[in-house]
Parts: sequence; structure tokens; C-alpha cells
Amino acid sequence: MSLISQNARPKNEAKREDDIKEKEAEDVDALKVKKRKRGGKGQQPLAMEQVREMKKLENFLFGSLYSPLEFGKGDNGDGVEAGTTAKASDLFFTDRSADTVLSVYQEDADFPDESDDALQRKPVWVDEEEEKTTVNIAKVNRLRKLRKEEDENLISASEYVSRLRAQYVKLNPGTDWAQLDSRSKLDGSSDDELTDEENEAVVSRGYENVDDILRTNEDLVVKSSSKLLPGHIEYSRLVDANIQDPANGPINSVQFHRNAQLLLAAGLDRKLRFFQIDGKRNTKIQSLFLEDCPIRKASFLPDGSQVILSGRRKFFYSFDLVKATVEKIGPLVGREEKSLEVFEVSSDSQLIAFVGNEGYILLVSTKTKQLVGTLKMNGTIRSLAFAEDGQKLLSAGGDGQVYHWDLRTRTCIHKGVDEGCINSTALCTSPGGTHFAAGSDSGIVNIYNREEFLGGKRKPIKTIENLTTKVDFMRYNHDSQILAICSTMKKSSLKLIHIPSYTVFSNWPPSNTSLHYPRCIDFSPGGGFMAVGNASGKVLLYKLHHYQHA
Repeated sequence: MSLISQNARPKNEAKREDDIKEKEAEDVDALKVKKRKRGGKGQQPLAMEQVREMKKLENFLFGSLYSPLEFGKGDNGDGVEAGTTAKASDLFFTDRSADTVLSVYQEDADFPDESDDALQRKPVWVDEEEEKTTVNIAKVNRLRKLRKEEDENLISASEYVSRLRAQYVKLNPGTDWAQLDSRSKLDGSSDDELTDEENEAVVSRGYENVDDILRTNEDLVVKSSSKLLPGHIEYSRLVDANIQDPANGPINSVQFHRNAQLLLAAGLDRKLRFFQIDGKRNTKIQSLFLEDCPIRKASFLPDGSQVILSGRRKFFYSFDLVKATVEKIGPLVGREEKSLEVFEVSSDSQLIAFVGNEGYILLVSTKTKQLVGTLKMNGTIRSLAFAEDGQKLLSAGGDGQVYHWDLRTRTCIHKGVDEGCINSTALCTSPGGTHFAAGSDSGIVNIYNREEFLGGKRKPIKTIENLTTKVDFMRYNHDSQILAICSTMKKSSLKLIHIPSYTVFSNWPPSNTSLHYPRCIDFSPGGGFMAVGNASGKVLLYKLHHYQHA
């Protein structure tokens, strides 16, 4: 027997091994098919769920792309899947950060019609760094106000944002009148006047109903500090206005410039002085000496460009504030007046009206300094006053009558008797031209409504009898709430009249100090300062506390 034949395996055994290998291969193939089928069944729902989530996200961001809304159909219409339908409340949210102190991580909106589950909405995007980042609010000075406790240092970024919002709301509160419930608050108020304590404003009586606002052109809101109360006036004495250069003679004129900082003072010492008024130092700016003219009156033009000076001379002076030049004017052509000491300047800075001889009023142009016209009244003339922006002129004199002149036609439009007056010595019109005051040599001051006087009414609104000597000077303040009247013939003979009530302030003049012989007075454009010139050469300066501005 050969060697090969000895090692050869039987045929049956070889066949059995081949069958086992084929069976194992078939089992492996069947297992792979089963796994493939099992995997396909698990991946199909997952893919569908991913598609559904993608559509839902697209609907949330860009609207209903795959299931557009149609009018006339309900929310759960045919062919619209529940998962792809975007609610209207999910497409928008309300930012309430300006009205509340809510953080951005809290709910953004409140819809009462939705369920509690819908209210618990999460923000679309959250910055994870805000939770990790910290801010040191104690290190920076401007952030220390955000601390709730004194030893607080580090806070999270989200808390920092929330506190910044709260600080902004605190510094910028919303307007109550713009809220929807503001009208109910107005209707529910029981007071006659609704006051805003923070702004010190008072709603005018009779206009609490918002519907009445458009029915009137009156002031709707009146500052409580704008109405001066009668009885007592609050004031304080300041450093004399001319303390750096007192005059050597009586002060005949004091007047504030329109900028409220410059004050002129002029008198019989022939000097015109300018002072910068601050109530503390009152620095002297400049002085002008007129060698041949003791100054009886000096006045700014209302536009503030020039100063007109006059005395008992047949000429007068003009001082240009811009060019710093002095011009001597006169005598006036065709006139023989030896004194031009009494004059008034129109409020439009176009004319100067001088008191002439024998009842004549001389009208001189401020530009050419030439005589442009004359007016003639009966008897002698003592006083003048302009009204209606320089279009009207009032005059009074020895016949006890008040004349009204129209300067456009140069004619007398009205003449009326000043009640109880024999010899008129002073005239003064209010800044608005609605009232005028007439003083006499007996110390009586009559206050008239100008329109009623022109209409024929002779009865004055009020007669002031607090002076016992001749009335020499009168002046209204800027808002016509105070009228100052003085007489040069008696010490401290200066009274302040509260015009709305037509009563005298009982605490003026001051009892502890003397005004000497007052000769002139002026109020600053804002009413804060009052300057009084007297015969001793001083210009007394007072601060009226009711007015906030000079």
C-alpha cells in the first residue's frame, strides 16, 4: 500500500464537511439579511421624525411654508398635520424689558387665552457664556450703584443685564399720561386741581377733562411758581450795584441792559457808569464823563445798541455801545427848547419822544438823530409813555388829561380826564400795553385798563393812595405783576404794588434800613434783580426770590 493511500480520508467524511461549510455560509447570509431588515425598520421612523422637526423649525422661523393658512378654515383643517401647524402666538413675542425689570430669561409674553403649558416658553437662543461670565461691579466706579449689598463684588452676566435694565427704568420712568389707565386716574380724582409734585405743575381749573383741551387757547399748564402772591414779597439785600465806583451826586437813572448782566447808572456828577451785575462783586466795566452835561436821564435803546443821555441842555448825547463812540446831537432844527431832560424811547427802537415847550412833543429818529415830527397837546406836558410796540404814545401834563396818540398818522385818537388829578406828573404802561398808571402831584396813582379807558370808561381799576407827596417815577416789572412807585421828596418813599390784587406789599420798604431819597428804579429782564438809585449816589441792589432768573 502506497503512502498516499494510507493518508487518504474517506469520501463520506469529506462530503459531510462540505455540507457543514455551505450551511454556515447560508446562516451568515440569512443573519445579514435579518439585520438589514431590522435596521431598515428602525431608521425609517427616525428619518420621518427628522423631516417633521425640520419642517416645524422652518414654519416657526419663516411662517407656514408647507401648510399655508386659508381663510374660512379652522386650525385643524384637512391635510394639515398637527406637528407642522405653527401657532400665531409662536411667531411673535412682546419685549417688555422697558416696562418691567424682567430678565431676558423669563417669559416674554402673556396670552390669557392659552394654556399654562404654552406660557412656559423657552428662549429661542441662549448665550451659554453669560452663565459662565462674571462681572465685577465693585471695581468700576460707575457700576457700584448696581450693588444690592455693600460687600457684593461679582455677579453673573445675566444678572448684570437684568440690573442694568432695572437701573434704566429707574432713571427713565415712563410718562403716566401716555398710559391707557391715565384717564381713569383723572376721572377718579376728587381734587379740583391735579398737581404733579415732581414738576410743580398744576392743571388749570376747568380743564381736567382731556376733551376740553382743544376748546381753548389758554395756558393748559401753569407753573406754580409763576404767580406772585400778595401780602409779603421775599427779597434779600445784595452788595450795592455801584459799590466799586459810587457817584458823587444823586443818581437820576438806573437801567438794566436786555442781557440782564449790564447795568447803567447816571447822575448829576456827569458820569455814565456800566457795571456787570452778579450780586457779589458787581464789577465796574466802563465809565463815561460828559463835561458839559449833568445827566438828568439815561436810557438804553430797547435793542441794546445805544444809550441816550440828556440834561437841562438844548442838546443830548448818544453813546454807541458797539463802536464805543459818543455823538453830540442838537440843538434840534427849528426848535428853541433849552432843556431836553425828559424823554422816552419807543419799544421798537425807532423813535425818541422829547418833552418840549408849550405842550409840544418832539419826535426824533434814532437812526438819523433828526427831528421827524411834532405833536401838540393842550397845556404843559410832564410825562410820556409808549404802548403797542411803539405805535401808540400816551402823554399827560398840567391839564389833568391823558392823551393817546397814533404815531402812524400823528393824530390824537383819544383824550380823557384822569380821575381826581389836577396836575399829572408821571405815566407808565405795562409791558403788554393792556394797563397804564397815572401819577399826580398829590401822590395819587390811578391804574386803568387801557382798552376800557379808550372806550370811554373814566373809572380807574384801582386808586393807590400810599404816597403823600408828588409821584416822580413809576415802573412795571417784566410780567406786570409788580408796579413800583416812588417820590423823591420823602425818605424811603418807595412802594411796590401787587398788580393782580392791587395791594401794597406790607413788608416793603424794609423797616431796618433806609432807602434814603429814592429817585429811580428798574427791574432786570427776568425779574430777579431790582436796582434802586437814591440821592446819596448809591444804587441799592435787591434779589427778588420769587423770580429764578435775572
